[in-house]
Amino acid sequence: MSDSHWSIGNEASRSLWGDIVKGAAWEQGGFHWEGGRPSGRSSPGVLLGIGFLLAAVLWPFVGKEYQVYLSLSFFSYSIALLGLNLLFNYTGLISFGHALFIGIGGYTAAFMTHKYSILSMELIIVVAVVLSGIVAFLTGLICVRYIKIYFAMLTLAFGMLFHSFLMKTYGLTGGDEGMRVTQPKLLGMDLSQMDKMSFFSGPYYFYSLVLFLAAAFLMWRIVHSHFGLSLQAIRDNPDKAEYLGVSIRRYRLYAFVISGCFAGLGGALMAPVTGHMDPAMVFWTHSGDMVFMTLLGGFSNFFGPMLGSLVFIFLRDAVSSFTEYWRFIFGALLAALVILAPGGLMGLLGKAWSSAAGPGSKEQAA
Repeated sequence: MSDSHWSIGNEASRSLWGDIVKGAAWEQGGFHWEGGRPSGRSSPGVLLGIGFLLAAVLWPFVGKEYQVYLSLSFFSYSIALLGLNLLFNYTGLISFGHALFIGIGGYTAAFMTHKYSILSMELIIVVAVVLSGIVAFLTGLICVRYIKIYFAMLTLAFGMLFHSFLMKTYGLTGGDEGMRVTQPKLLGMDLSQMDKMSFFSGPYYFYSLVLFLAAAFLMWRIVHSHFGLSLQAIRDNPDKAEYLGVSIRRYRLYAFVISGCFAGLGGALMAPVTGHMDPAMVFWTHSGDMVFMTLLGGFSNFFGPMLGSLVFIFLRDAVSSFTEYWRFIFGALLAALVILAPGGLMGLLGKAWSSAAGPGSKEQAA
């Protein structure tokens, strides 16, 4: 392809994205955007976001200590699911091996705290994100050459390879017994004098909340940038996107690396909460749980996977308290959800909101 053709393609691509951003109103992730800014129309996403912020800040003061502790898993999984859904919804690729990156983040925390007595949570996060990004880049070089089921199976294969590595390297990783994670320092502060539940339901809770909000804001900016729009163009029509000058494999690789970094961050944040890392954290069923959360909340909505993780975590805790066959129940729930509500919980909320707002809109118009 000639340089002039590439130049024309890139100009057309920029023109296309400019028309999308500056032109007619468009909706994504529960918000209604017009001219690149929120148009002011309320939506379930806006109300859920405001309600979540208020509830999240007040939760440690009104919730039971165990419930607050359980919420920490929500923050960790939600960060990881932000990355997973960048692939699923915005790029059109589904990964069944994303527990690999959660494992990298978690084992990084275990190695640094337990084996090397490095307790700085900020340093742990940086190392975990960098290592996850490197592994995502190396595996992504192979995975992004394929799409659909082939991409999914490759990610699953890499995840199982890492699981086997953890199981076989007993001297390094503890094998099936795993490794202990020591309580880290937050912002240089040694809070080891606090009991475990007070630490996690207090300082660590708000630390996780801030990281979650920062990660959500960053991902929101990514998916609404020119890069995010390019990913959606690749998802919808890869041939046309390539003709307009978008490097498909390169953009998919970028998305895969970003996705892996978010999952690594989620894993690093999760490790101190569990207090222990073992190969089960990277097993394919854990990746399946993440996909389930994404579908449960609704992958086509920016906030859907986060809602899915919240419902999944608390529902699993409730169901598993009276039966060990909770996966059977969740499997039936997933089947019913796919058949009856393919848009997930956010899709149901959106329909309910539209139905409730419909009569009022008509009366106002009259």
